[in-house]
Amino acid sequence: MFTGIIEDLGSVGTIRPIDGGIRFEISAGEVSGDLKIGDSISVNGVCLTVVQTAGPVFTVEAVGETLEKTTLGTLEAGARVNLERAMAGNGRFGGHFVQGHVNATASVTQWLRRGENYYLEIELPPVLLPYVILEGSIAIEGISLTVAALNGRRAGINIIPHTAKVTNLQYKQPGERVNIEVDVIAKYVANLLKYPALLNSEEK
Repeated sequence: MFTGIIEDLGSVGTIRPIDGGIRFEISAGEVSGDLKIGDSISVNGVCLTVVQTAGPVFTVEAVGETLEKTTLGTLEAGARVNLERAMAGNGRFGGHFVQGHVNATASVTQWLRRGENYYLEIELPPVLLPYVILEGSIAIEGISLTVAALNGRRAGINIIPHTAKVTNLQYKQPGERVNIEVDVIAKYVANLLKYPALLNSEEK
């Protein structure tokens, strides 16, 4: 489980193909200190497992559906990636419940500076629209954000300077794709509403 509060901005190093996927190295600062083989880490919002560590560099793998649903397969050496370690049991919870299970990707339609702040607009795939509401939570590239505007398939998010500075949003351009994870609570509610008869059933 993650919170969507990015801890570090890493840099992708060597990328190698493996059977059914890719293995890639990431150079990091703050998060690399206590990473161990087997640990979970969010990379651009995708929960991955650390398979190797060497000082400030750690290695992860992505295969199958993970590559199909996310942007990880398009990463190139030198790309900057958002990093968050799995939440510790005694840690503070600063964002919202983020599983690291990316639902789909969305296209950036606007990335604008507004005074000291920024405005990000994305175009969502239709399948995600039922789970996105005004002032609701959404994870974009693993970042816990709040939906500020909705217009059809387009969602707008206000970005404070700190978030822009410490995440890879600062490098995004219109047309690029970003990883999206909708609120898990919304998904559970939607699933429950599919089965009203079962919810009202007296059968145990």
